[in-house]
Parts: sequence; structure tokens; C-alpha cells
Amino acid sequence: MTKTKALVLGPGGVVGTAWTAGLSVGLRRAGVDLTEADLIVGTSAGAIVGAMLATGRDLERLGSLPSPADSQASAPAVDPARLNEVFAVLGDRSLDPADARRRVGRIALASEVGDEEAHRSRMAALTGVGDWPERELLITTVDVETGERRVWARADGAPLVAAVAASCAMPGVYPPITVNGRRYMDGALAGGSNTDLADGAGVLVLVEPLAHLFPADVAAEVSRDVLRIVPDRATIEVFGPDLHDRAAWQASYEAGTRQAADAAERIRDAWQGGAGADAPRGPVRSM
Repeated sequence: MTKTKALVLGPGGVVGTAWTAGLSVGLRRAGVDLTEADLIVGTSAGAIVGAMLATGRDLERLGSLPSPADSQASAPAVDPARLNEVFAVLGDRSLDPADARRRVGRIALASEVGDEEAHRSRMAALTGVGDWPERELLITTVDVETGERRVWARADGAPLVAAVAASCAMPGVYPPITVNGRRYMDGALAGGSNTDLADGAGVLVLVEPLAHLFPADVAAEVSRDVLRIVPDRATIEVFGPDLHDRAAWQASYEAGTRQAADAAERIRDAWQGGAGADAPRGPVRSM
């Protein structure tokens, strides 16, 4: 069945998670309910918010960052040297992308950033999610060994919180997560927001917290009109240089709620109308 409305939520680190959550809350207050999506695709930060939207969790609880004590686990022990190594590998244009991801997988396995159970516990406390929802929810990860994208859905039998934890397991920040005997890391490593998974939707809302850092030609990746929401200049200032700055959480959330009013005006008609399968293709429109 052709999906009339798809929501794709991209990666963004700690600050992008907070901004996307605040944006979602603000859109709902302005009359645009993202939970009406027929399909939700979540990658990394987007996996956290997407899972919460799909399962009906209250995103207003993310107005402030839960303390580490709430998850019975300490805050993540970021390994800056390993993180810098990851970005150096990914930025090496001489490497085949698949080979680069396999190298990053080896870095992930060597990083000393705590154990898997602590990361899963943090994600469980943060999101409050349990079972997979009935609606279609896709969570992206990358296989540590092969470097290939692995997309998780309800039918795959993996615990939802494990899929979410794996999707945001950036090497040097969080450990890879074991699912069905294999280990997986951040879905963003497969290449951005994974908009191709929503190809065929009548209306596609794309939320990209890192659009200012990693511009992409999403128009070439999907076959429908794309309504793209990205951080404005003021929000980028709030984010600062460190995407994993927990101190910037609340300000990033508030920046999202602020941007929502303008974004709602721009996407309301298309979202509430839910263009059908024969809707004409339009341009990527950023807001």
C-alpha cells in the first residue's frame, strides 16, 4: 500500500535530539501532529524521537535532559581521540565508503566508552519505549563488521530499545549494540538521514538537525515532494561546536519549539491534506 505521509528524522547528536523533540512538541501545539505519519524513519537522534512518536510517548518529558541516575547508568564516557579518528576515516576521500565504515567499525570495537547494558539502560530511561508500535517504524543501523546498513522493523524480532540504542551508537561516544548475535553502530554512518526508505510517499517531511554540516541533495534520493525542516541560524548558534554537549540540551529543545511555529505554517496544508500516491513531484523545500 502506498504511504500517504512519511516522516524522516535524521541524526543530530545530543543537541539534535533535543531540537527534534522540541520541534515535534511545537508542531503539535501549532496543529501539525507528526504522529499521524503512516511511516516513520529514524536515524540516530531521529531514532530516539521517532520511536517515541511512533509509540505515543510524551516528548515534553524531554524538555530537560534526564539525569544519569534516572537510567541507573553514568553519563557516557566520550573518547575524543576515537571520535576524531572516526571523522578522519569518514573524511578520507581515498577510501571506498563501505571500507571506511568497516574501519570505523573496528574503531567502535576498540573504543572504551562503557558497556552495552549501560547504553541500553540510558536509552530506555530517555525514551520510555517498550514494544514496537503497530504503525510502520524503521530504525537504521550499520553492521560493525560488514559496514552495511541494517534497517530494523517490527517483524525483525529485535527489542525496540536495542534498535534505538544501536542507531545512535556513535563510535567514540557509545558502544556498539548486539542484536541477534551481531553488533551494530550508528545508522548515520550509512549516509545521512536515509530518505530513500520513504520513497513513494505522497508527502514527506524531512527533519535534518545537521543540514548545516552535511548538506545533501535529497531531491535525488526520493520520488516525491520533500518538506525539509532544518535548524535556522539562531539554532545553530545554540548547538555550538560540540554535538554531544549535554549542557546545551534545554536550549536546543527550546530552539526547536521556537522554530516550530514557522515550520507549521509552511507544512500544515500538505501534511493535513496527505497528498496521495499520484501527487506530482515537487522541489525540496527547506524551512
